Amino acid sequence: MWNFPLFPEQASTMARHVDALYAFELVVAGFFTALICTMILIFSVRYRYQANVDRSNPPTASKLMEVLWIGAPLVLGVVMFSWGAILYFHDYEPPGDALEISVVGKQWMWKTQHSEGRSEINELHVPLGRPTRLNMISQDVIHSFYVPAFRVKQDVLPGRYTSLWFEPTRVGRYHLYCAEYCGTNHSVMGGWVYVMEPADFQSWLSEAGVGPSMSEEGERLFVQHHCAGCHRGSQTVSAPRLEGVYGHPVPIQEGRDVRFVTADHTYIRDSILRPKKQVVAGYLPVMPSFEGQISESDLLKIIAYIKSIGAGGKTR
Repeated sequence: MWNFPLFPEQASTMARHVDALYAFELVVAGFFTALICTMILIFSVRYRYQANVDRSNPPTASKLMEVLWIGAPLVLGVVMFSWGAILYFHDYEPPGDALEISVVGKQWMWKTQHSEGRSEINELHVPLGRPTRLNMISQDVIHSFYVPAFRVKQDVLPGRYTSLWFEPTRVGRYHLYCAEYCGTNHSVMGGWVYVMEPADFQSWLSEAGVGPSMSEEGERLFVQHHCAGCHRGSQTVSAPRLEGVYGHPVPIQEGRDVRFVTADHTYIRDSILRPKKQVVAGYLPVMPSFEGQISESDLLKIIAYIKSIGAGGKTR
């Protein structure tokens, strides 16, 4: 029992910053706990029943005391809030060169897939020293992706994409958990994150039998579901072209008004499953819904394909 760790090991760039804030909050809480308990004991003994002390003219007001008990907690609260906000915003926006990996949570497993085509179940391999962003969605209920050694946790929701990022700093194997109760076998929904040297990671990615990349598989699904018939310049159906659309503003018709939305993961997913929700200006709402026909894993592949095609229709 003496080898039981108080904290998980620190294995990401964020871990030491989170631990520093947590330690500061523990010190503040411990100080006030000790102060209050000490004062309770002192007053309990000094002013106990029949104690020989002067109880006449007790003080009823003290401006100094009021300033202290209002000012000190206010300052400490602002410090902790500001410190936490800085960490939150740093952890919210990943670097532009982050490695992107898709994650689908389902009862009771994690399905991960790299853009190069390698897929895993309840495992995730990442390179040392490179920022890694996870694009996540649930196929059924709410889950939560949690790696204690990285100090990162993010809810994974049905019908909505969420993301988190981390930069590993130590080679090794680290526990992956679901931190949100998700049903009967919630306790077994876990796995491992493997941090590898960059060269070893590239060798692992390119092992024989990996299969097509996500964008290549997405193009196959794009054709299989007859999306290409309309969105690749159909002569009979007028539909918006998708080359170069990802990450750019799209005009949406709302009555007589037009507003712009960014073509991100959520927009493209909604356009496939609920095409009449946001109709591109200048086009009729004639696209059928594919809700219930395409799995979340396949939707991520189609999005990867749309993301990969440039303005000239070539894979980037």
